[in-house]
Amino acid sequence: MVSNNTIRIFIISLFSTLVFSACTRIGTSELGLGLLPSMDAYNTKDTTLDVITETVDRPDSMRVYGSDDHIVGNITNDPIFGTTNASMYFQVKPSFFPFFITGSKDSLVVDSAVLILSYKGFYGDTTKPVKVQLKRISAATPLDAFKLYASNYPELYNIKTDQNLGETTVDFAKIGDSLYTRFEASKNTIRIKLSKSFATQFLKEFDSNNAYRSDTTLRAYFPGFALTADESANKNVLLKINLLDTNTKLALYYNTNSTALSEVYKRDTAVVNFKFSIYNNADVNFIKRNRTGAEIAKHLDKVSNDSLVYVQTSPGTMVKVKIPGLKNFSNKIIHRAELIAEQVPTSAGAAGSLESQLLPPRYLFLGTYDTVSKAIRNVPNDFTGTTNASSFTQFGGKLIYKSINGYDNVASYNFNISRYVQGVISRTDSLFDFRIIAPVNDSITLVPPYPYNKQAPSQDYLTTAIGNQAATGRVVLGGGNRTKFKMRLHIYYSDL
Repeated sequence: MVSNNTIRIFIISLFSTLVFSACTRIGTSELGLGLLPSMDAYNTKDTTLDVITETVDRPDSMRVYGSDDHIVGNITNDPIFGTTNASMYFQVKPSFFPFFITGSKDSLVVDSAVLILSYKGFYGDTTKPVKVQLKRISAATPLDAFKLYASNYPELYNIKTDQNLGETTVDFAKIGDSLYTRFEASKNTIRIKLSKSFATQFLKEFDSNNAYRSDTTLRAYFPGFALTADESANKNVLLKINLLDTNTKLALYYNTNSTALSEVYKRDTAVVNFKFSIYNNADVNFIKRNRTGAEIAKHLDKVSNDSLVYVQTSPGTMVKVKIPGLKNFSNKIIHRAELIAEQVPTSAGAAGSLESQLLPPRYLFLGTYDTVSKAIRNVPNDFTGTTNASSFTQFGGKLIYKSINGYDNVASYNFNISRYVQGVISRTDSLFDFRIIAPVNDSITLVPPYPYNKQAPSQDYLTTAIGNQAATGRVVLGGGNRTKFKMRLHIYYSDL
């Protein structure tokens, strides 16, 4: 068996031979990563190959995990991509079971209850406030703590609510203000005050003999919270909320005969916090897209060589890319081959425009498409996984802004597929169709690089830390059948 060290030495040696036998000086490319020989010194040439592009739907199930930022809100005024509606459902629990509140129940005086949510940012229009509404999940459709829900198919679960619990207005100009009390020091929180009857139920009616006997019994007595946003005040904003952040909690304020500060002050207010646990609590973030009547609907799964292609962060759309010219490209030394994708700006990101509010995805992934398994795979030899930070960066896909064709702040994405192109023209490796996606917790089939590409593939993961937050990002790119902002494969090469 070949050792890992031997494999690494072989790959490094092969790469060094290909690069440094061809050049000793460094040039630049669109990717800005160097390793390109000077044209004057080494007779390096360049050419551009046309691509064929098409926008296609991406129906794969998408997951938003408990540790991810959850999305709540509505986008109902986007004529290009259509509407988005996002809601979240979740549970909280005390720090132990069977749970009890210290002191005599008869002496307990209920103060109040507040649901506090950690606000992590927004996507969209923050010029107007947004109202969020809290409801109780119906016991007829409880959450399952052991189920991973498909976020983009809420109709499969039909979770219902049965009681309004409270609401509040989020003012983006003030949400960053700090709050200091005896019980917390925080900022960037959304606070929803709950009714006195709710507080009484959790502080006096529930105890270790009924609801607080275990996490299972608590879920039976109180199935959880449902959080939505009212689109009437702000039609184009999504909130990001994190359940695991220490600021997120159900705070129950009370006093009993056991909360005395001193002999003089016999009673004083205390607080108990219920928090979200990824191990014991259920949660789901439903995100529903509707493209009916939007511009994208005219292009989706309809135009085989489109001049415009539409990428929407999951749950969203993707772009099919073919490069037929590679089939007859003669054998050469490839120094750099990069697929270049550029935004087609509609209003140059002017203040107050849709482009200035509904921003492009921060990361796009280029993969090959397995027509049998319907899985997205890595580009052979170029994308080697997310664990190697340097290799991951060199492959490209991160959002870069350019000034081009008279426009500033044009979103662009570049992908380094040099080794793939070299393999196709030198070893007659397979020619694949590509897919461009805006990933959210995506699983990628990872095929080892040549010469180990016959070994069993593994799985790699494009988490939200690497890719995008759910539903946040959309961009119109130039397709292959376009003059300005044209998607293209730019190749730097030397003749053999």
